[in-house]
Amino acid sequence: MGSSTGASPSAADVAVRQYVDHLAIERGLARNSLLSYRRDLGRYLDFLADVGVADVDQVTEGHVLAFLSRLREGDSDHQPLAASSAARTVVAVRGFHRFAVLEDLATHDPAADVRPPAAPRRLPKALTVTQVEALLAAAGDGRTPKEIRDRALLELLYGTGARISEAVGLDVDDLDLESGALRLVGKGGKERVVPVGSYAAIAVDDYLVRGRPTLSERGSGGPALFVNSRGGRLSRQSAWTVLRGAADRAGIVGDVSPHTLRHSFATHLLDGGADVRVVQELLGHASVTTTQIYTLVTVERLREVYAASHPRARH
Repeated sequence: MGSSTGASPSAADVAVRQYVDHLAIERGLARNSLLSYRRDLGRYLDFLADVGVADVDQVTEGHVLAFLSRLREGDSDHQPLAASSAARTVVAVRGFHRFAVLEDLATHDPAADVRPPAAPRRLPKALTVTQVEALLAAAGDGRTPKEIRDRALLELLYGTGARISEAVGLDVDDLDLESGALRLVGKGGKERVVPVGSYAAIAVDDYLVRGRPTLSERGSGGPALFVNSRGGRLSRQSAWTVLRGAADRAGIVGDVSPHTLRHSFATHLLDGGADVRVVQELLGHASVTTTQIYTLVTVERLREVYAASHPRARH
């Protein structure tokens, strides 16, 4: 860690090693987390050596800010880091300096007022309505029980905004097709009841009549709504494979993640004029702030349409 010139370790090197030992022994951090801390603090030690600082108590806030600047902007010897990577490194540095003060390795904390850079807000991936229709059609034409199940699964994911983990956790009794309602159990065991659209209801009803009985024959007759070819509950990984396979067959370019249909559900509702509070309830978000990120997607689309369509939008 730090300089590899073979010279005796500096006081800063020793202090960092003590901090990493503290993280391993007293905090019980996992191996990968420790490797991250070692790498990030190794960068910091290299920087301190470059500027001639060998002792933790010699570090000033200016040094920490200069290190952050190097992380973000790079220099002739260092590539700039993304905001998320730089933020992680600054968090490690802040933790190290707090530790140094608490353990009397330093008399002051030069990183106390240095804030990690904010990572840019990443907009959720959402498919167009046309892409969703192609994806659903690519699940199969219903010739086999598996194709019937896959179509029902994807229709339900898009029609209700359920997380994949919520969908594969469904039991038959959680669904009431007569009233068009579905009971979902979300994060922290929180339950919510959501409406089921007609397309999803028809697909699931078809699956219950023509698909599930055949698939569940080899199983023990468990309550799971979506079952695999051995009659057991469909796993989250298998559900993801269904989604990814349909996306490939539909020719959808780019990553289609397990959350893609959920993102598309929310975005299309907001595009259609739904209130953000209603979408919050349907998604099961504890805070409306989480849901509001989807409004950024629709605003961005409005900008694109405006720029392409309005005669005075650009010259």
